[in-house]
Amino acid sequence: MDHLCLAPVGTKSVRLSYDKPARSTCPRFAGFSLIELLIVVAIIAILTAVAVPLYREHVRKAARADAQSFITDVASRQQQYLVDKRRYAGSLASLNMALSPYLKTRFEDPVSVEAPDVQPPTFRITLRATGDQAYDKCPTLTIDSAGAREPSQCW
Repeated sequence: MDHLCLAPVGTKSVRLSYDKPARSTCPRFAGFSLIELLIVVAIIAILTAVAVPLYREHVRKAARADAQSFITDVASRQQQYLVDKRRYAGSLASLNMALSPYLKTRFEDPVSVEAPDVQPPTFRITLRATGDQAYDKCPTLTIDSAGAREPSQCW
């Protein structure tokens, strides 16, 4: 059987030898072996296994920071409402506030606003995480009229 090597594009095939196999005289065609591909796939799998959970944790942390900002704004508006009306508002609607569309995907809506009719007036605002946000280290955020924030390690 004749062994041929292919010459560069545009020329004809050239017979190099009748005695030796083409492999010993022809340059090896470049490509990836199955082992090389499996090693690359394994490396990508390991990187993905590490990166995805870290990414999710950063997304949860960012949502928690947005929620903390929102709940602090609500508390500030509650104080202003107290100055204006001599009592605290019983809902976000009374304060002309609502969760942003992004926070609605991460936290329960409506936000829990407790403002019992007692003397001295008090309030307690609670945000509870839903969905993937519930896996955050702080799935519930609370602030009250005295400024106490719970859980304290999350603020």
